[in-house]
Amino acid sequence: MDKHRSPSPAVSTLKRCRTGAIALLAGMLACGTAAWAQAPGVYPSKSIRMVIPFTPGGSADILGRAMGHELTKAWGQSVVPENVAGAGGSIGADRVAKAAGDGYTLLMGHVGTLAITPSLYPKLPYDPVRSFTPIAWVARVPNVLVVHPTLPVTDLPSFIAYAKAHPDQINYSSGGNGSAAHMTMSYLAQQTGVRMQHVPYKGTAPAVNDLVAGQVQALFTGIPAVLAQLKAGQVKALAVSSPQRVAILPQVPTVAEAAVPGFEADQWYGIVGPAGMPKAVVEQLNAQINASLQSPAILERLQSEGAQPMPSSSQVFGELIAKDLERWRKVIQDSGMSL
Repeated sequence: MDKHRSPSPAVSTLKRCRTGAIALLAGMLACGTAAWAQAPGVYPSKSIRMVIPFTPGGSADILGRAMGHELTKAWGQSVVPENVAGAGGSIGADRVAKAAGDGYTLLMGHVGTLAITPSLYPKLPYDPVRSFTPIAWVARVPNVLVVHPTLPVTDLPSFIAYAKAHPDQINYSSGGNGSAAHMTMSYLAQQTGVRMQHVPYKGTAPAVNDLVAGQVQALFTGIPAVLAQLKAGQVKALAVSSPQRVAILPQVPTVAEAAVPGFEADQWYGIVGPAGMPKAVVEQLNAQINASLQSPAILERLQSEGAQPMPSSSQVFGELIAKDLERWRKVIQDSGMSL
C-alpha cells in the first residue's frame, strides 16, 4: 500500500465532522460562560444609572456623585450620574419609579422628593412608599440659614425682629416650589410669625448665585450648597437646623438654642430603587454603600461638606421615609400651603 496515498472520502468526511464538532463545542462553552456571567446573582455586571433629581451643584448632586464614585471604585462597574431636574425632584423620581427593578437604575432620594413633595402635589405619578425600594440611608445634612452681608442683621433673633418690622420685604430663594429649602424657611416663618417673599429657582445653584449677587436676601439650605460661599465671606450664617451644632460650623448656633425651642428641619439623602427589587440585590447594595460610608475618603468628603454619614439597614431607611412623610404632611396642613 502507498503510505502517501490521499485519505479516502469517508475519512476526510469524518475529520471534517470531528473538527466541526470541536468548534461547535467551543462555541457552546463560550455562550455558556457569557450566560453564566449575566446569570441572576452576579451583580453588578454592567453600568448603573444614578438619577439625581436636581440640577448640578446642589447637595444632592454633590453627595450623589461622591457616592457613585465610591461604588464605581468598589465594583469596577461605572455608576453614571444623571441629573433629571424639575417639579421638586418628582420628574427624576418618576423616571426611576417606572424603571425595571433590577438594580441598574437608582435614585439619590431626598427628604424633599420622598417626604415633602407628596403632600404638596397630591397627583404625583408615583407613591413615595409603594413605588420604591428603600436601599440605604446615606447622609444627614443640616440646613443653614444664610443671608446677604448687606442685610442689617447679626444673628437669628435680629433677623426675626427685622422680618417682623419689615413684613414681605425679605426675599428668600430656594431650589424650587416645594423644595426642602422652601419648606424649611416656611417652617421657620410659621414658627416665628414672620412674613417673607419666596423666590423659587430651578435648582439650588442659581438660588445660591442670586443670593451672592444680592438679588435675594436669604436662603435656608443644606450646608454643602453654600459652604464655599460661607468660607469666602460672600454670605453669613445665622443658624443651623440640626438639634446640635455642626462641627464644620461650630460658631453657628442652632435655631432651637437661638430663638425657636424644639425646631429641627435637617435634610437627608438616601438611595432607593424601583419597587420589586430582588432582596439579594438590595442587601448587596446596602452592604456596599454602608462599607463605602466608612471609607476614609468618603468620610472626609462628607464631613468636609457638613454632612453626617448614616450607615443603616434598608429597613431603618424605609422607616425614616414613612416617619418624615407624616411629619411634613402635618407641617404643610397646618400652614395651609398648596402648590
